[in-house]
Amino acid sequence: MGRVTERRRVIRIRDGAVSTRPDTLVAEEPMEIRLGGKPLAITMRTPGDDFALAAGFLVSEGVLASAAELANIVYCAGATGEGGSNTYNVVDVRLADGVPVPDITLERNVYTTSSCGLCGKASLDAVRTTARWPLDTSADTPVRIEPATLSALPDRLRAAQRVFERTGGLHAAALFTTDGELLDIREDVGRHNAVDKIVGRALQQRRLPLSSCVLMVSGRASFELVQKAVMAGIPVLAAVSAPSSLAVDLAVETGLTLVGFLRGTSMNVYAGEHRLALSAAASTD
Repeated sequence: MGRVTERRRVIRIRDGAVSTRPDTLVAEEPMEIRLGGKPLAITMRTPGDDFALAAGFLVSEGVLASAAELANIVYCAGATGEGGSNTYNVVDVRLADGVPVPDITLERNVYTTSSCGLCGKASLDAVRTTARWPLDTSADTPVRIEPATLSALPDRLRAAQRVFERTGGLHAAALFTTDGELLDIREDVGRHNAVDKIVGRALQQRRLPLSSCVLMVSGRASFELVQKAVMAGIPVLAAVSAPSSLAVDLAVETGLTLVGFLRGTSMNVYAGEHRLALSAAASTD
């Protein structure tokens, strides 16, 4: 199986001095996801938590909503390896008896990269109509979070990134309580993969919907990340960088609280401000 990191020789130049040294890089390998033996998607990911990645991907696509709907996930031996060896880069997901298998056509097959997620799949209506847990009704009690709690999350996320410390080349997604307690963290070369691993692990542990949690991501907030949060029933998504216009549109449509540019005590709230415990009314310029 592929490793999370690999070593490569580099030439290092510092203040005019040249030297050679080994460098630790994050591993990136393709993984094909099959559903009932039929190819569904290929993603470039960091090896590890592959079954959770596949499960989380299917949650975001509206195929799975609970562990009871999942029969098993297995690696496909000899899928691409020479001599029939197992590359551990192809997984096959089998649904439980009675769970409908979506029609997989050539138009439905998707290729996802480590940076962009499901490129071109930007349907606000599709996400709104297929979400299993409306965000305003999926929690037993309304979610409220203090801005000061949000402000502490980036540092807690960064402190828990073990592989990033060695490579500097990984995104991370972390799940927190509204009190700022770290519940889970996953790293991957793709930010959308890290989120899928978080959601997939929650499905495997029978914790969906994540209706009382905050999702924190290390990069920008794209449409795909908002989609994945909504499909997992997560009411709050925070990012250290900017959201896209479509991400904001989807957050508004679905009632998600979307926070961007979360750095220190500064942040921008793009949607769902009713979940933030604000001490004063917001002013407009």
